[in-house]
Amino acid sequence: MRVGIIGTGRHGSRYATHILHDVDGLALAAISRRSGAGRTQARAWGCRFFADWRELVREPRVEAVIAVVPPALHSDIARACAAAGKPLLLEKPIAVSVAAGHDIVELFRHRDLPLTVGQTLRYNTVIRHLRQRLPEIGRLYAFSANQRIEPSTLAWHGQPELAGAGVSFHTAVHVFDALRYLTGLEVVRVCATVRREHNPCLEDSLAVVVEMEEGVIGTMDCSKVGHARSGRFEFVGSEGQLAGDQIYTTCERIRGLDVHPLDPGRPVGTIVPLLRDWREFLAGNGPNPVTGGDGLAAVRCCQACLESARQGCWVDVRSV
Repeated sequence: MRVGIIGTGRHGSRYATHILHDVDGLALAAISRRSGAGRTQARAWGCRFFADWRELVREPRVEAVIAVVPPALHSDIARACAAAGKPLLLEKPIAVSVAAGHDIVELFRHRDLPLTVGQTLRYNTVIRHLRQRLPEIGRLYAFSANQRIEPSTLAWHGQPELAGAGVSFHTAVHVFDALRYLTGLEVVRVCATVRREHNPCLEDSLAVVVEMEEGVIGTMDCSKVGHARSGRFEFVGSEGQLAGDQIYTTCERIRGLDVHPLDPGRPVGTIVPLLRDWREFLAGNGPNPVTGGDGLAAVRCCQACLESARQGCWVDVRSV
């Protein structure tokens, strides 16, 4: 499968190098990048370069497209790929709004074309281990989750016309998708507050009270404000607690006062397994690793958080 990548900056270049060296069955046919560095990359990687991403999509030798660009560009790229009849893998978030995400999902559904979203946290070793172990703590009652990282150094993260929103759409989108993946439950409603500490115009700190199906309640916070990282998930069940940090690859099960360390296995990169599953999906040998519907559900939760923060009240996610 000959792949074209739109956007080969810091994150997009990771996709390119993994396709070149780590994923059999995928070949890097072309790249497109606004920066002139794209020409140098194309020469080094032995592929074609297109200054205009539209030409990459139309190129007959490109059979599938990966887009690693600011999400405001996703709708245009999706329409072009749909018109060309080409499968698309979009980096998260799927879009800058529920309406835009819904249009993308429906466009690909109507054309019966493969659409995949790069919610790569699903492939984290700790997340997968927690998912496997979650039934051991019995009925699930509550949870807490966070993803805290350093302030962003990407200029477009401070540009609403490209980013759409701040940490709600670019960080919490990972956590909401992971919670759905871990528990098999949907988010019902949220009550959120946001702050802006360093970002010039978009929220960089988010705190949320979350209610999921089956009466499960929890708290979540995401931020890009302090110079330290954590990615901790904790679950409270009738038979004990389960916790892990996806950044530091630690897991533990707690019963009473007994803390039992768990071994989730060695940490692995998340892009390679996503690309391998995507390759199998495109070949008809496996399911879609992360559907457009999954990507849309996470964005729906994020948009509900922003609406809740604006209104100062609970917001039903299903109404967004």
